[in-house]
This record gives sequence, C-alpha cells and structure tokens, in this order.
Amino acid sequence: MKAFLILEDGTVFKGKAIGATKEVISEIVFNTSMAGYTEVFTDPSYAGQAVCMTYPLIGNYGVCKSDMESERIWLDGVIVREISSVASNFRCDMTVQEFLVEYDIPGISGIDTRKLTRILREKGTMNGMITTNENYNVDEIIPRLKAYTTGKVVEKVSCKEVKLIPGSKELSDNGPISGSAVFNKENYEASLKGDLAKREKRPSLVRELNGKGLKVALLDLGAKDNIAASLAARGCDVTVYPCDTTAETILSSNPDGIMLSNGPGDPKECTGVIEEIKKLYASNVPIFAICLGHQLMALATGADTYKMKYGHRGGNHPVKDLETGRVYISSQNHGYVVDTDKLDKNIAVPAFVNVNDGTNEGLKYVGKNIFTVQFHPEACCGPQDSGYLFDRFIGMIRKEA
Repeated sequence: MKAFLILEDGTVFKGKAIGATKEVISEIVFNTSMAGYTEVFTDPSYAGQAVCMTYPLIGNYGVCKSDMESERIWLDGVIVREISSVASNFRCDMTVQEFLVEYDIPGISGIDTRKLTRILREKGTMNGMITTNENYNVDEIIPRLKAYTTGKVVEKVSCKEVKLIPGSKELSDNGPISGSAVFNKENYEASLKGDLAKREKRPSLVRELNGKGLKVALLDLGAKDNIAASLAARGCDVTVYPCDTTAETILSSNPDGIMLSNGPGDPKECTGVIEEIKKLYASNVPIFAICLGHQLMALATGADTYKMKYGHRGGNHPVKDLETGRVYISSQNHGYVVDTDKLDKNIAVPAFVNVNDGTNEGLKYVGKNIFTVQFHPEACCGPQDSGYLFDRFIGMIRKEA
C-alpha cells in the first residue's frame, strides 16, 4: 500500500505503508543509531514524535521484547529507508512489522531518509503527517501541521501508581546486571594482566553492590526501564512514583536518594512538576537527574531552557566531563537544552559539555548533593561509558548516610 509523508514546508515523500494503516500528525525527528531500534520505539521520551531512523536497514534482527524500555511503543510513527521482512536472531520474538501492528503504530518505508534528515538539519525540526490517503490536499494539511503541538505528554507516559523494584542482594556469577548488559568481572580482571594492563579500571565495569540497603525514589516523568534496573543492579531498592506525586509524599518515605527521570515534550509545560522539584531541591536529599529531569531541575532553580534546531538523538554523541577533561560517548534523545548563558553560577555550574556543538550536557549544584546530566548513562542498546554516574550517585548518598 502506498504511503505519504507530508512536511509542514510542503515537501512530500512517497513510500510504502508499514505497521498500522492509519493517519497521524506528529513532530518529525531523526535518530542516528545504527542499532537499538526496539529501545528507541519503546522510549517514552519519543511520545508525540515520529522518528526517522537514519540507518538504511531497520529490522534485520527483529524485536526482542526483553529489550523494551517500557511496556509499549510510545512514538507516533516510524520512518525508514528499508524495513527487513526477515528477522535473524535467536532471541527474536517478532518482526518490526508485527511489532508496529501490535501497538497500532503507522509508518512509512522506501523514502530517501538522507534527504529527509538534511531537510530537518537545514530547516529544523518540523511537524508532518504520515497518511495512506492518495487524494491528500497539501494546502489543507499544512495549517493542521503547523497547529500541532506535542502538548503535555509527560502525564500520558508516566506510571499511574507507585511500584517497588527491589535491588539485587548479591552478585551473580557474571557480575551485576544493568539492563540487558552482563559484564563478567573475572574475565575483565584477567584481561588486565595482558595487553590491557596499563588501562585504567573503569568503575562502571567493576561494580560492587554499593547501593545495598539504600532506598531510592524515582520520579517517573517517562522513565526508561533501565534507569530503575541500573539502580537495582547496584543493590538499591527503587520506588517509582507517578509524575504528579507531591514532594511531601516522596520525602515522607525517607528516601536515601532521589532520581528524576527522562521524559518527553517541552520542559516548560511541566509547571506542576517544577513546583514539586523546587521542594525536593530544598530538602537536602541527594538527587541525580537525567534528560528531562535535568532540564526541570534547572528550571526549578531559576535557569532557562530553549528548543534546539533539530536536537540530539542517537548513540554516538561525545560529551566532556569538565572536571576531569575526559570524553565519553553517550546516548541522547532530547530537543531542548539548558541555557548556560542564563545560569546563576551561585546555584549551578556546567559539569558536562557536548563536544560537537558546545551545548550543556550536565550541571553540578553548588552547596548541594545534586548533579544532573542531559544524556543517558543507562542506555541500552547504546554506549555505557557513562554508567559510572550511577556509582557516583550512590557514593554521594553514602557520604550523606
């Protein structure tokens, strides 16, 4: 069946329909990851968006449901150059086509995704429509596209009730597990005796259960499952709270630390959450925030955010730790960024910066046990260079205990 992608600048792409057969208007963004499409599709941060995957072939290893970052697909649509009809992986549960149909998500394949990506880079992120209606009228559709906004999508993706995720009690034979990544501690230590003897031991690789006995409250703003999994793998008992939970409710449980998760949409739309974060900031409980949580903490403390031209979405973004000078490869998914020009240096100072464009990637709060990052240290599938930040968070809590 024919399908069409219509952009708000009037550009039309003709391709083939994939997934569910329905019409959708959404914000069109692109992701440069070469793998991990299951994780991308199920990342709640993509709610309100249709994603163009720049890698030309999607679906060759199928869908492994254990890799899902949430209970369902959250994005509005999928745009690919080619979708594989054959899935080759011993863990595969279904094809991408079957996956999209199961969750009623439409898509389009067979278009020039390179051209689409260049348009979005040159003109900036814009809205678009995926439709199978061959009798479309561009002049009638464009006003509808320009009027579309993602709205308050955090409430849509957040959990609806409190849930507890108990921490690991002891190391497994293969070492602690963070999400789907398993690291063999013995093999790593043995490798240090060989050619890698001079290599620095990465604290994110040799983990102990240093979070054992700690209680962490996770405010779900659209949290990927691997955030809670990364904490639980380190021994922390994680209590996940819906986005509309009051600060008083969270603090009444006497958490040792607080996590603010990733999530979708414009951070300035989250006015109620920002007010509650102000109270969490004043509580002196150690806080670690990721992505949207990072932006909301900045807004709660008087800073500002702005929308980027086309954002950062992919698994190969270099970020520099300003304290150590070390560069890490990170997974990212955001269209808004903290404006460091309007940052009160008496409240927070930049901690990480994007090597490519110089935008802010993290903040350290002055006189507070709070640090926040724009990228995803819990990323699966993605680089785990910055997974040590969970250990840093636990270390910060331990100093307070």
